[in-house]
Amino acid sequence: MKTVEESKYAREAGRLFMEGYNCAQSVFLAFCEYYDMDFETAARISSSFGGGMGRLREVCGSVSGMFMAAGYIYGYASPKDYEAKKEHYARIQELAEEFRKRNGSIVCRELLGLTKKKDDPAPSRRTEEYYKKRPCRQLIEMSAGIFHEYLEKNPPK
Repeated sequence: MKTVEESKYAREAGRLFMEGYNCAQSVFLAFCEYYDMDFETAARISSSFGGGMGRLREVCGSVSGMFMAAGYIYGYASPKDYEAKKEHYARIQELAEEFRKRNGSIVCRELLGLTKKKDDPAPSRRTEEYYKKRPCRQLIEMSAGIFHEYLEKNPPK
């Protein structure tokens, strides 16, 4: 059996990250075949969530990207549909718990071992050194793999 990181979506998310897309974009865009929107729109919608939400170092961007994909594929639209909302929130908590179980946290700064909360808004330059010192690609691939696994167990209607 393949590990979650070996899924086609995990590989695609890793490739997108290496192209320069942020963590959230990389995961969200990897599942583009499920969306009724063009690639550029999907990239724009997910662009705010990299760096733990605009480099605030809060929820990991790869986790946010996974949640966005789950929302698009399984989410609810009516604010009055209590059961759909409850079911979807349970799904999000399940995905978060799976990521947390594997990494100890879903918080960007904790995953990166950072001590300060908010980071400079200027994104880090994507150099060879950047990729060597950050676990981001592995986390991105893991998030995409976890969501792919979820999709296989729970095919969308």
